[in-house]
Amino acid sequence: MSDTEPRYDVREQTGDPDHASVDDVIDLVVHRAQNPRTEHEDTHFDRTMATVIDTYGTDPVRTVIHRILVDNEPFRTATNGLEMRNVDGVRIGTAASWFLEELNAQDDG
Repeated sequence: MSDTEPRYDVREQTGDPDHASVDDVIDLVVHRAQNPRTEHEDTHFDRTMATVIDTYGTDPVRTVIHRILVDNEPFRTATNGLEMRNVDGVRIGTAASWFLEELNAQDDG
């Protein structure tokens, strides 16, 4: 991957209107945290985000997602200055990138 290629297929990175925006991803993360799926193979992402949002609030999670998906910050350091554990940045980044992939796949279908 070259430095000019987007790391994530998020609209703010690619300029492609068919890709989900970072706000779409954030909205889905918050929605799933508030309404975890019970009988789904990826329910662990929902429960993890519910715990993270309960611990830190929505705004810091929103900041971390933006830093990761748009600013290309590494998961572990996207929490800098937010009084958040680095491991929670990894959890947020993992879930957000998974939900981004899901949103983009829905648009393809």
